[in-house]
Amino acid sequence: MTASPTLPPRIDSTQILALAQATFAIEAQAISAMAARLDEHFVQVVQLVLGTRGRVVVMGMGKSGHVGRKIAATLASTGTPAFFVHPGEASHGDLGMVTAQDVVLAISNSGESGEITVLLPVLKRLGVPLVAMTGGTESSLARHAGWVLDTRVDKEACPLNLAPTASTTAQLAMGDALAVALLEARGFRAEDFARSHPGGALGRRLLTHVADVMRSGDELPRVRPDTSFSDLMREMSAKGLGAAAVVDGEGVLLGVFTDGDLRRRIEAGADLRHATAGQVMHAQPRRIEAGALAADAAALMEQHRITSVLVTDAAGHLVGMVHIGDLMRAKVI
Repeated sequence: MTASPTLPPRIDSTQILALAQATFAIEAQAISAMAARLDEHFVQVVQLVLGTRGRVVVMGMGKSGHVGRKIAATLASTGTPAFFVHPGEASHGDLGMVTAQDVVLAISNSGESGEITVLLPVLKRLGVPLVAMTGGTESSLARHAGWVLDTRVDKEACPLNLAPTASTTAQLAMGDALAVALLEARGFRAEDFARSHPGGALGRRLLTHVADVMRSGDELPRVRPDTSFSDLMREMSAKGLGAAAVVDGEGVLLGVFTDGDLRRRIEAGADLRHATAGQVMHAQPRRIEAGALAADAAALMEQHRITSVLVTDAAGHLVGMVHIGDLMRAKVI
């Protein structure tokens, strides 16, 4: 008979939570200790990267490689051109991506990763500045590097002290610190971040303008002040935006009439049969310019509890209308 598989020892919820909390404590302590060791080398690395005419080429094996990819992506998205090169592939042709104008950031906890150490003499011959991010401050990588970012940890969070845990957390934190210092030094703004993230929520909020989403031309509900009330209602119904703008003969915005205005006048018992658009309109309506951010139009709607905003040029001419539905379709809100 086949023996039944041995079941792993059970672990209760208290032990599970204790292990998680211990992991947080170990990794937090590792980052705190690293922060206390931070010195002029970090400043020099920031200055080195700011002064380079090339890119930051990040390398790392195994878990350090995964961290390296993240660091390269963070740098690239915050104003520092960077990319990741796998050290193993670098030995088989990919080193051709690296130029003397670049800076190499090599990540290795031990500083003795064979795939990286084999590249060190070649990088030196190429004259490429080398920054080491390592816990092995006396390692081969550290000795060859011009600058060392010390990411050593007292122990891993792994109970066996084997799996990279606290060490990779330290590497990630050091990479983030480097990226933050660089973006601040470059004067990197939210708008710059949005340009490299056009598909994200922030990109849409900071790159989408009112002109991109507004209704204009024949889609725009508008009437003259002497338009009859019945024709005003037909225009509103035809365009389906719940409002109509009132403009003069030159197209200058005079006012607006909305579904809400209609409801309030009916509730007040007003006789609208013989009224004109100019008599029922709400003067001085909320407006915005076409060059404003669509997010500003959304904020204006939210502030005044309205569902549409009229768009005018600098001279007050009506050029469009943006409806809350347009902002939702554009995923601005």
